[in-house]
Amino acid sequence: MIKSLFRVVKCGEPFTIKSEKSESGQVQKKYIHLQEIGGKFSDQYVATLLGKDAACNFYPGDVLAASLRAGVSEYNEKMYQDILVVDFYKFNK
Repeated sequence: MIKSLFRVVKCGEPFTIKSEKSESGQVQKKYIHLQEIGGKFSDQYVATLLGKDAACNFYPGDVLAASLRAGVSEYNEKMYQDILVVDFYKFNK
């Protein structure tokens, strides 16, 4: 688990995906590009927001305290890594 302060670099638009874990069979998903606070060469991540979190608006320069969880899944005999935002707090400007 990665817990840190991040600056939003870019945020995508929400879209709907199929989900076996959701009662409706669908869930909202959005990608967000984050960079750790600390300088030009700080670590960067492209993470996923799911459900109600995907409806939140983020803009370049927004500052978040967030927890990221990395996971791996297999599909068609290929491995895929996903980074999920599991908890966040958005600071007001």
